[in-house]
Amino acid sequence: MTFNLSQILSTTMVLFAIIDILGAIPVVIELRRKAGHIESEKASLVAAGLMIIFLFVGESLLKVIGLDVESFAIAGSFVIFFIAMEMVLGLTIFKEEAPETVSIVPLAFPLIAGAGTMTTLLSLKTEYHTQNILVGIILNMLFVYFVLKNTNRLEKLFGKSGLNILRKAFGVILLAIAIKLFRNNTGL
Repeated sequence: MTFNLSQILSTTMVLFAIIDILGAIPVVIELRRKAGHIESEKASLVAAGLMIIFLFVGESLLKVIGLDVESFAIAGSFVIFFIAMEMVLGLTIFKEEAPETVSIVPLAFPLIAGAGTMTTLLSLKTEYHTQNILVGIILNMLFVYFVLKNTNRLEKLFGKSGLNILRKAFGVILLAIAIKLFRNNTGL
C-alpha cells in the first residue's frame, strides 16, 4: 500500500470539480432557509460514507439490483433538474416534511455524493489506486464540511442581492449539469 502524491492530487481535483461545493453554496443556503439549519457533520459524514461504500461496492451493488451506472446517473439528473428549477423560477417543488432530513436528502445525496460523483468514482477506480482515491474523498469532505459549517458567514458576505443573483446563476448551471448528465447517459 503506497500513497502516490500525484494520484492523490489528481483524484482530489477531479472530485472537487465534480462535487462543486462552492457552486452549491446558494443551494445549501436555500436548503438551510427551508429546513432551519443544516447538520454539517451529518451531511459530510453521510456523503463521505456513501462515496466510500460506492467506491468499493458500487458497480456490484448496481448490478445486484439490476441497475446500470447510466440509469443511476439519469435518476440523479432528474433530482438535480428539479432543484435547479426551484432556484431559477423560485418554485417550491422539493417539500420536506421532516426538515432534519435535508442534511441527508438532497444535500448529502445527490448534491454532494450524487450520480456524477458516483460515476466519477467508478472511472477513477480504473485509473488510480484505491487508497489514493480514499485520501481524495477525505480531503474533499473536509473542505465540504468547512463550507457547510460557514454558510452563515458566506451568506453575510454575499448579502441578499448577491445570494439572489448567485442562486439564479447557479440554478442555470445546475440545470445545465442535469441536462448534460441526462444527455450523456441516454445518448440523446
